[in-house]
Amino acid sequence: MSKNTRTILKVGITGGIGSGKTTVCKVFEALGIPVYYADWHARQLMVNAPRLVAGVKELFGPDAYLEDGALNRPYIAEKVFNNDKNLRQLNHLVHPAVAEDADRWHHAQENVPYTLKEAALLFESGINKQLDKVITVFAPEELRLQRVIARDKVSAKEVRARMVKQMPEAEKLKLADFVVYNDGAHSLVRQVWDIHQALLATSEIV
Repeated sequence: MSKNTRTILKVGITGGIGSGKTTVCKVFEALGIPVYYADWHARQLMVNAPRLVAGVKELFGPDAYLEDGALNRPYIAEKVFNNDKNLRQLNHLVHPAVAEDADRWHHAQENVPYTLKEAALLFESGINKQLDKVITVFAPEELRLQRVIARDKVSAKEVRARMVKQMPEAEKLKLADFVVYNDGAHSLVRQVWDIHQALLATSEIV
């Protein structure tokens, strides 16, 4: 492994639903930082990774996939909705596969000071233990609620049901190395730039 590869920091970015993680990630990408979007890669792995596909079929049966091999997302959503045991078993299959894929992706990057791994359940899944630094994107609950209702065309009740399954924002803030306040009152670009500079300094020390 080259010296350059060893000194590329692994940085995580997380936040509650509707906090604006993707928006913040786009600012980092504009600075030339590669971002691994865990949820997107998880969906790809669930149809392209043979071992994971076999595990999902064993857990939920052949109806977990459509005839063309695509994931039967409504069917799986129904299986895990309000069923914590099924959800834990699914996460037990998916999270290790994503972690392995993200690690390969990270080590394939070159000439960058750090990479970003975006994941909603970063702390809940224990992914943070594999990272050098973690950024939490914070927004007030009411603002997050409004954003998700507008984005997903769902009811406030449905959004709150998703929120309660995530770690409380106060806990995320305590565990974070950096916080981006995406509340409309603080400049995202300024905050990302300051964190970027801090991470550049850290990568030079490593």
